[in-house]
Amino acid sequence: MGKHWADFQYEIYLNGMAGAVPRLPTDLTRLEELTEQRLGPGPVGYVAGSAGEGSTARANLAALKRRRIVPRMLRDVHERDLSVEVLGRPLPAPLALAPVGVLSIMHPDAEPAAARAAAAQGVPYILSSASSTPMEEVAEAMGDAERWFQLYWPKDPEVARSFLDRAKAAGFTALVVTLDTPLLSWRPRDLDQAYLPFLHGVGTANYFSDPAFQAGLAKPVHEDPNAAVMHFVGMFSDPAKSWPDLVFLRENWDGPIVLKGVLHPDDARLAADAGMDGVIVSNHGGRQVAGSVAAADALPRVAEAVGDRLTVLFDSGVRTGDDIFKALALGARAVLVGRPYVYGLGLDGRSGVEHVIRCLLAELDLTLALSGHSTPSTVCPADLVEDPA
Repeated sequence: MGKHWADFQYEIYLNGMAGAVPRLPTDLTRLEELTEQRLGPGPVGYVAGSAGEGSTARANLAALKRRRIVPRMLRDVHERDLSVEVLGRPLPAPLALAPVGVLSIMHPDAEPAAARAAAAQGVPYILSSASSTPMEEVAEAMGDAERWFQLYWPKDPEVARSFLDRAKAAGFTALVVTLDTPLLSWRPRDLDQAYLPFLHGVGTANYFSDPAFQAGLAKPVHEDPNAAVMHFVGMFSDPAKSWPDLVFLRENWDGPIVLKGVLHPDDARLAADAGMDGVIVSNHGGRQVAGSVAAADALPRVAEAVGDRLTVLFDSGVRTGDDIFKALALGARAVLVGRPYVYGLGLDGRSGVEHVIRCLLAELDLTLALSGHSTPSTVCPADLVEDPA
């Protein structure tokens, strides 16, 4: 029998008998507004902002809401087990914390706090290349817990190779390569504030601490930080990358490789043909292409195309446990959550992140049971209907 994540609700009720209530809302859709009230529009604007006028971010939410769960009755759900195997690794639940950079703008404890929270709950933490803390420090904060490294693939192959070597040495077991950011999109919330954290040296810790990156500087970072920032800007991404370049990754990483940002089934097939291990169906939470297909609308086609060849994961628009259920029914093996845990971090540090994880998995556990399932493996497309347009 696996852990009953739903017991979190009884813990809350029992604490209430002593007059204690949760420090943060259990309705995670309230976190963004609460975080903006406490932290102000600057940091929250960067995290919450989307491409264009936000149509893709709204579409992500709407695509999940449009699917409705059809519960089944009189199925034995007394003993439940949310555990799954993803990329050959056993996980306690079909959830991971998505890579989100520059977390120091939300809380001074930044990525180590989120990583410790993930480790405490047993879910993988995916560290962004654009973290505020060097990868080695984040790894140390996690002990032996499951961690993956996300790569923004830089122009300089020596820096890319160095990142991969460092990640392997620090115990990151899987590589997540973000494909959807060869350029930064048009993001009015950031543009209206003229704010890009990297230009202030935030989110550059992995670069500034990297020997291959430092080799390209005329002076040490601390002597000329502006030159270091501009060196970073010049190499951060490479719009010239194409499918044959994936050979470089396979030659320099001997663990699982997952491509993030895949929305078209033909791209998923190309990933499989290139020997990749998985894809993440994602539109970067609506941050890259305004007017893009909603990630949940793309998921079934990708899963149908390559579900027997690749591990299919999902993010973009997940806010609740029933959202996770729906993504599983649409073909995902597991789900990544991003903004909600970042808001939890901003409001209450590590404890806030743990609160978000526990709320999501308690709600997923209950949704599974109340829909007639005792394990994620039995959830399927027949569990959903779609509201008419």
